[in-house]
Amino acid sequence: MISPISMETTNLIYNRFKSQKKLKGNNSFGSDGLAGNTRTSIFYVNDYHGKAINMERTVTASNQFDSFVPSVQTDKLKLASGDIMLGEDKKINQIAINFLKFIGVTASAVGNHECDMKSKEFTELAKNVDYKLLACNMKTSPDSEIAGHIEKSYIEEHNGHKYGIIGVLPTDLISRVKYGKVFQDQKLEPANIDETIADIQLEVEKLKKQGVNKIILLSHSGYGYDIKIAKETEGVDVILGGHSHNLLTGMKEGVNLFYSKSGEPVVITQAGRDGKNFGILNLEFDKDGVIKKVQNNVATTRMFSRNLVARNFFENILGKPEVVGRINIAPPPLKNDLIEISPLAYYGLDAIRERSGADIAIVGAANIRGYVEKGKIDTRTISEISPFKNKIVKVNYTEKEIVDSIKFCAKSFLNRNNKPGIMYVSGLKYTVSKNGLVYDMSFIDKNGNEVPIDVNNPRSDKIYSVAINDYYSSGNDELSMLNKYDQAVEKYPWDLNSCVEWKIRQSSTPVDIVDDGRIKIVD
Repeated sequence: MISPISMETTNLIYNRFKSQKKLKGNNSFGSDGLAGNTRTSIFYVNDYHGKAINMERTVTASNQFDSFVPSVQTDKLKLASGDIMLGEDKKINQIAINFLKFIGVTASAVGNHECDMKSKEFTELAKNVDYKLLACNMKTSPDSEIAGHIEKSYIEEHNGHKYGIIGVLPTDLISRVKYGKVFQDQKLEPANIDETIADIQLEVEKLKKQGVNKIILLSHSGYGYDIKIAKETEGVDVILGGHSHNLLTGMKEGVNLFYSKSGEPVVITQAGRDGKNFGILNLEFDKDGVIKKVQNNVATTRMFSRNLVARNFFENILGKPEVVGRINIAPPPLKNDLIEISPLAYYGLDAIRERSGADIAIVGAANIRGYVEKGKIDTRTISEISPFKNKIVKVNYTEKEIVDSIKFCAKSFLNRNNKPGIMYVSGLKYTVSKNGLVYDMSFIDKNGNEVPIDVNNPRSDKIYSVAINDYYSSGNDELSMLNKYDQAVEKYPWDLNSCVEWKIRQSSTPVDIVDDGRIKIVD
């Protein structure tokens, strides 16, 4: 296996930059760097979403990164781009904080999932982290209790070289968090994208005045906005991205290599979601802080064993897992969780529908984060399937509201970030095209009978009882047609994970998790 750590032993990727200051001669990461140039290696993570098992694997990778000694002096940085935490579970967030401490991250952008808790709880959390939380585009009043715990930028120094680190939180923060209204009441709001770009440029200028010419942006803005930031600012060299869950491997102009307003190269990274991958970005800067060589290595965490120290530490927080059953057939992990079919989601939705007695169950793809493997399945693996802990409620929706929500989610195929993701269902089947259109739909009653639904003229007088979680029933992810949490006819003390566990425990034989064709994706 090729280590992603070594610049000398991996495949080399380079570009002859458009900048007038481009490096001539041999573009390799050997020991022939020009005098006065600075070599930098950044271990980066984003969007782990509380995935403890993948964190344990990443600790092993991080230790390998630390132990590797390059042949030329190299500055090593460790940075995060947000959403390492997830949900309101204090234990999960405690693990996320300790994970970043284990691997030695010095700073992280504030992601939307760092803000899943109420603002007072978030403030308490921010007081106790060992790394810097960064967001230069957070609009707060001076009397906000949160403001004092979030920094805009700072300077990190290695071997006499100064690096300016800036952070931004997502511009759509308020619509992505459960307690968005609470944050607004506490006078916290993100700037819009144009204001964010101005805020970034302001921090760049401040850093330049302090003699910094190597500047890294920790961005939880999403890939599309990161491209915009790269093109519309000057002085930013690297954007370590997150939020949109893109997997940007290697280095390719027009994909993750762009040029600033002044024509200098800007590198963008992002390593997917849920800790399935991490990255190591190797760079060489000239004396003016312009990137001359770049190599982006992305590795899957499954390549690495679970670190025993981290595993024991996390289990002391979470408790020992309990085996609850066996999986006979398990699908492989998805490459794009938002717009690919998840048989595991089907199983979870069936469990919710069965346990609640609802006509239909629906949950968006963004809420399904885990995967299972053939063999024994324990409570810890189940806890990572949907780690948000969103409680299930039963709401009466019209046929039109249900169809409109599925059509809205179908548009995820068309946008760059594939958000909010397709809508998973139980008690329904439908066909959706990759151009974002829903072609047909049917209701499947509890006896297996199929009743067609006219997706072009869905009925407003036809009512279904729907099992849904408290996040989507509150109209989040811009699904305003589902905003009926206050009208719920039942509110249950259990979430999707507990329903999966309940269903597996009921099975006297190993479980098959397979695609039954209820959602068909066509070209």
